[in-house]
Amino acid sequence: MTSRPTLVSRGSLSRRGPAPRPHADRPLYAITLRLLAMLMLATTYAIGKILVERGANLPEIVFYRQLFAFPIAAIGAFATVGLAVMPRAPLRTHATRTALGMTGMLFNYGAVALLPLAEATSIGFTMPIFATILSALLLRERTGIHRWSAVALGFAGVVIMAHPESANFASWGLIVALTGALVTALVAIVLRDLGRIDEAPVIVFWFTLLSLPPLGLLMLWFAQPHGALDWLLLLGLGVSGGVAQLLMTASLKWGPVSIVIPMDYSQMIWATWAGWLFWASWPLPSTWVGAALIAVSGLYIAWRERVRRGAPIVSPAEDRAGRSG
Repeated sequence: MTSRPTLVSRGSLSRRGPAPRPHADRPLYAITLRLLAMLMLATTYAIGKILVERGANLPEIVFYRQLFAFPIAAIGAFATVGLAVMPRAPLRTHATRTALGMTGMLFNYGAVALLPLAEATSIGFTMPIFATILSALLLRERTGIHRWSAVALGFAGVVIMAHPESANFASWGLIVALTGALVTALVAIVLRDLGRIDEAPVIVFWFTLLSLPPLGLLMLWFAQPHGALDWLLLLGLGVSGGVAQLLMTASLKWGPVSIVIPMDYSQMIWATWAGWLFWASWPLPSTWVGAALIAVSGLYIAWRERVRRGAPIVSPAEDRAGRSG
């Protein structure tokens, strides 16, 4: 197997090896935490969709999501590593991850605004598919027939979801959602190396912190007055997103990735329920079929990554949330 370039210094890697688990796994507890995280993540996107309909713009939504999530990210970082929150990876790598993460958030919330919640969620799960393609193209990773077949299966799911009779066919919503998944896949590639040096809560902390100045600058042009209900929704947006990050991190602490990551697809259940409750929309049969193919594709790619390379399983939900998965 050929070596691939890294985005951070190899010298830094020698300063920190894998941390041993200080406790036994608690799989049921880990699964419960992960399911709650998916509920929080679906809540975040549902609130974002409501805010857009109430007149909030995307830069505002992303700014307040990060602003109100920052205290939670800080608590998670300091509770995990104490005062050792200074990153060991080069700050420029964290800045690159932040720029990509902010861009991905804008596209992901844009997809939620333009598409029914269940469809936007399903298309977001194409992230591992794009990560496989980008790894082959950018990092020259050897990708066998198994993973290419999974890629084809996943895109077949997208085509089924966007059939000509569907309102999503060739729509801006579909394009925005796929672009969001593509950018999120770029984040995943950066995080493959970044996560070898810095702990997950540290990466989240610096992502949230570094995103606030540029987003605050955008607020000079995009900030609007809001009523009391809108401020409560913006607060809920940040809190639910921040709590989702902490729960996802904790779930991987208490359980192996092989049983935890499949729980990410439970987000579809919550997204479907929220779409029915708030917008009286129910996914078409084609959406369920396409979503199932995308889920099978993503899980198979993750399994091949784990078995063939011994690498951590990539979680689309974690990357869409802005975590370090």
